[in-house]
Order: sequence, then structure tokens, then C-alpha cells
Amino acid sequence: MTLIVVSPLSQLAAQLEHHRPSHVVTLTSGEVPALPEGFTAQRLVLTFNDIVEPREGMVAPDAGHVQALLDVVQAWQKDAPLLIHCYAGISRSTAAAYIAAMALNPQSDETALARELRKQSPSATPNIRLIEIADEILGRNGRMGAAIKLIGRGAEAFEGEVFSLPVRV
Repeated sequence: MTLIVVSPLSQLAAQLEHHRPSHVVTLTSGEVPALPEGFTAQRLVLTFNDIVEPREGMVAPDAGHVQALLDVVQAWQKDAPLLIHCYAGISRSTAAAYIAAMALNPQSDETALARELRKQSPSATPNIRLIEIADEILGRNGRMGAAIKLIGRGAEAFEGEVFSLPVRV
């Protein structure tokens, strides 16, 4: 079974070594962390702040960010894991993983996948702006946003635990 692995930045090197992903998605608001020496993978870096509405001096996630994520997800061969990380592994990366899983498994029920996300990551609080943009792009008629709102805010945490979502191939 192929996996989408979600990690906070502090666990990135260990997860790269453990999972040997073919693709890495880095979600950052500033400096781009280097991958370990000798590690090769297709990498997408998306730079925006973890905000849900525009704020002066900050970059809000937009449709271009979501489309770039979807393009990588669709190009992923699924012969090795896809690793998604942000600083804390709680908001941007959990949203990206949910979006990727929905895009790869369009027959999936939005609420069932959101509940699986909560089960795998008690601290997950997916960035609702990313979810709602993806919902529109994927033509899910508001169901992705509703499902994420249904699971509510995750448990308070400084950083999330590493977790995986399975992908049907």
C-alpha cells in the first residue's frame, strides 16, 4: 500500500530516511529547509503563511498553491511514499495530505476521510482556506470544508506526530 506521510519539520530527516519518499512537499512561510545530503526526490516548495484570511504583510494560501500541489499529486507514480511537511505538522501539511488523498481517491467520502485524518492525528487542524480552495477546484461542492469543520480543531500541541494516510492505487 502506498502512503502519504505527514511530518513536522523536526522529524523530516528521520522520516526521509525511514520512508525514502519519491516526492516531498515542503510547506513553509520562510526559509526552505535543506534536504539531507545525497537525498534525491522530486520536491515541491510552497511558500505561504498559515493563515485562513488575508493579512497585511503575509501571504495567504491561494488557488495557485493548491493547483501546484494537485499537479505534483497527479504526477506522483505511487511507487514510493509522498512525504508532506510543514513546520509543526498540524495545519498546512494535514490540509495538503487530506487534499492529496481526496484527489487520488475521488470516490472517497469526505467525512470518512476527515474522520480517518482525526484518528491518525489527534492534533490535526487542517488549514480551512486550503481545504475550501481545493474543494472548489476538485468540484466537491463544499463537502470537503464541511467534513473538516465537522472534525473540529485538533488537540493543542506544539507539533503534530508523524502519521500516514493510505492511498488506494
